[in-house]
Amino acid sequence: MKTSNPVLARLGQAAERERSAGYAPAGPYGQPGIPQQYPSQADYLAAPPTVAPMTVDDVVVKTVALLGILGITAAAAWVLVPDALVSTAWVGAAVVGLVLGLIISFSRMANPALVIAYAVVEGVFVGMVSKAFETAYDGIVLQAAAASFGIFFLMAMLYRAKVIRATPAFVKGMIAVMVGLFAVMMINLVLALFGVNTGLRDGSPLAIGFSLVCIVVASLSFVLSFKEIEDGVRMGLPQRYSWVAAFGILVSLVWLYIEILRLLSYFQGDD
Repeated sequence: MKTSNPVLARLGQAAERERSAGYAPAGPYGQPGIPQQYPSQADYLAAPPTVAPMTVDDVVVKTVALLGILGITAAAAWVLVPDALVSTAWVGAAVVGLVLGLIISFSRMANPALVIAYAVVEGVFVGMVSKAFETAYDGIVLQAAAASFGIFFLMAMLYRAKVIRATPAFVKGMIAVMVGLFAVMMINLVLALFGVNTGLRDGSPLAIGFSLVCIVVASLSFVLSFKEIEDGVRMGLPQRYSWVAAFGILVSLVWLYIEILRLLSYFQGDD
């Protein structure tokens, strides 16, 4: 029942309180003419909870729904946004998506509307970035999408077969690496705005190595999501938290897809 994720631990405690509040006694309670009977532990266990617990199927359905929303939005942005506004649109969507993502990540409450809004914004971002890359390198979008989903299903199979497990040390190490990579990417972005080239995104051997590191870390981040889902189901988190679990998978998929796009463009650019 224990988890190394402190956020899930707090959510598990909240879920326990919700379930306790949701149980009703099975026997008569304070009925006229009948001696008042206080509910026993058996009464609580026998009565169904009013809050439905999260299941793996819930997460799968929510993930497919979010991917559908992202795909439709990406296609619409690809068609509707003029070529002259592609750069402006993807930068704006990236900033808004980053803000929404941070709010969802650090919030303790599961907000389906916020998660759906994130999927819409990321759809615009993915659509604009994909259009830019496809214009420069024909067929690269299909290759990157196929590779991203292939890696996702591979990681799912490895996790299910217990080849890769999210041990406490693995979780702590992954979080540290992901925070470090995020900081490096943000610093590189700020420097790039001032015309400073760090070599991390210019197609050089250093850029190729950095993209490979990002792809490996993004792939392993699925393991964290699978672990969170497993712990959430085991702890009986309310059904609405399946949106948060689906959000985690969506974030990793988008990150993985963008990094694969970059890596493929480096090699195609040398042809």
